[in-house]
Amino acid sequence: MMEKKKYPVIFSGHGSPMIALEHNSITEGMARAGQDVLEQYGRPKAILMVSAHWYTHGTFVQSSPEPRQVYDMYGFPKELYEVKYPAKGDAALTQAVQAALGEKVRVNDDWGIDHGAWTVLVHMFPKADIPVVQLSVDGDIPYAEEYEIGRKLAALRAEGYLIVGSGNVVHNLRAVEWENKGGSPATLRFNDYIADAVLKGDTDKVIGFSSHPDAAYAVPTPDHFLPLLVCLGAADGDKATVFNKVCNLGSMAMTGFVWE
Repeated sequence: MMEKKKYPVIFSGHGSPMIALEHNSITEGMARAGQDVLEQYGRPKAILMVSAHWYTHGTFVQSSPEPRQVYDMYGFPKELYEVKYPAKGDAALTQAVQAALGEKVRVNDDWGIDHGAWTVLVHMFPKADIPVVQLSVDGDIPYAEEYEIGRKLAALRAEGYLIVGSGNVVHNLRAVEWENKGGSPATLRFNDYIADAVLKGDTDKVIGFSSHPDAAYAVPTPDHFLPLLVCLGAADGDKATVFNKVCNLGSMAMTGFVWE
């Protein structure tokens, strides 16, 4: 039943690409987030996807009517490369992003739907019947500008579009502890700090994450954190709830948020 006019914003941790094949409490959390959207708001016209794995010099949006699925990971089992998520593109959403961001965004179809997107969407919206347009993460602009990009996109929510970000609050591949099913002390501290700031609506703390003592460990490179800033901007002050507040492999946080 559609009772609300404005779609929510979702940020999800994605972790290892193998999560596309897994069925556990984390994937159940992703599935619930997607199902809640469909039950409370109805099917969106399209999804604007902000993935950590399209990390670019400049801001780009896709326009392909049939974006290719990108298997941008190496050394995984054959079954992972057989996962299909045949989402279509959406010209109207591409044009809406261009209208919202103006000269700050350019069309680029060299990429596609990467594993930061499809490993999450295969659980949230498994039918792949909602068009998907990816927006890149610009690695050249200040963190506050990532947030402002989200602010400029916020109006799309009232036009029938769902904004989804995929990254990680904590993502340090060099510090992965393969035998650790939980998080290291630094991971837990930083994840708690960011989650608390998001839930309290303290945007300055999230944008200024690098001031935290554990930031260099938790966010050694900003690519996986920045989709959260875009989502926070697109939330436009709406209240957040948390899902999948789980840390694993020592140095990974799977924490997700829904703003509505």
